[in-house]
Amino acid sequence: MASARSSRTLRLALRQASAPRVQQRTFISAVNSASRPAVKQAAVSSFVQQARGVKTVDFAGDKEKVYERDDWPRDKLLEYFKNDTLALIGYGSQGHGQGLNLRDNGLNVIVGVRKNGASWKEAEQDGWVAGTNLFDIDEAIGKGTIIMNLLSDAAQSETWPHIKPMLTKGKTLYFSHGFSPVFKAQTGVEVPKDIDVILVAPKGSGRTVRTLFREGRGINSSFAVFQDVTGKADEKAQALGVAIGSGYLYKTTFEKEVHSDLYGERGCLMGGIHGMFLAQYEVLRENGHSPSEAFNETVEEATQSLYPLIGQNGMDYMYAACSTTARRGAIDWSKKFKDTLKPVFEELYDSVKTGKETQRTMEYAGRKDYREAFEKEMEEIREMEIWRAGKAVRSLRPENA
Repeated sequence: MASARSSRTLRLALRQASAPRVQQRTFISAVNSASRPAVKQAAVSSFVQQARGVKTVDFAGDKEKVYERDDWPRDKLLEYFKNDTLALIGYGSQGHGQGLNLRDNGLNVIVGVRKNGASWKEAEQDGWVAGTNLFDIDEAIGKGTIIMNLLSDAAQSETWPHIKPMLTKGKTLYFSHGFSPVFKAQTGVEVPKDIDVILVAPKGSGRTVRTLFREGRGINSSFAVFQDVTGKADEKAQALGVAIGSGYLYKTTFEKEVHSDLYGERGCLMGGIHGMFLAQYEVLRENGHSPSEAFNETVEEATQSLYPLIGQNGMDYMYAACSTTARRGAIDWSKKFKDTLKPVFEELYDSVKTGKETQRTMEYAGRKDYREAFEKEMEEIREMEIWRAGKAVRSLRPENA
């Protein structure tokens, strides 16, 4: 976006889009809200049928059920889980976010981690008390009725031979990623046949899960059932999804969750977007543009102005909010990018589905020098000119002045 006028227009539209709104507490009310000033609203979510416990939403012609947190108010959650002890194994990003939300919701949750390790100390700093709701992994699993395995994918594989015998009949096994049981040939995670196995996958980091919960909003999550022994696995997953801080949930399968997750984070969510940032920045620099200009035109305007605008109101809104010059060029070139990149995305999805990405992950995470190798890669990224320039640009933001 080269024109100052279009930049000002976009920032004004973003401020309008970010203004406080009413009745956005639930997903359905957000679907129904008419909040697109000066732009004709697309008929994407025209069909909404509301009944207690069932919301059918028209997603661009495909009707799906959506489950809201209003279906599971706090009193109902407390009653539903009154006889359960939720044993949260692992205290990384998701463990931290989900665990604190469960605790704040009043559920009987305990944390299981390696005693006196880094995660143990972090848990203590967050108010978990040794011997009360903080235990080593074996003791936590023994006390738990719902075992929430939130260890890293590699750690789940490594610890599975020890953990599996403790998952006795009557317990429920919970994941937040379908990785381990879906790719069992690589991970070795073959679940017991006599327990419920469920999944709730928040669409964001554990820190975001926690932040949105504290803001009274709630993250969107998927849920799935891998194995239903009791006949109650489906509703148990829904209830847990709300209890950990979800605003709304949609149903999927373990396979689809892990395929879409690995595919997305390698594509538009992280890998693909980083690659596009680097390519655009490098071409600008090679054509004589300064680091500050190259970064502002590549990353800063995208993340601070345009992407939030898309998130608030959609791509059509952003196009309508910018200049004719910007709009015409963006629409034309989007087709070229799509045609060029689609074969790459097809290759990526095939690599995920066939397990090649899983094998690569397991081999890399299993290296003895994994942490050192990862830190070396992070240092290389930190030292790239684009991100060093970005650090300087961010320091100039009003909130950092």
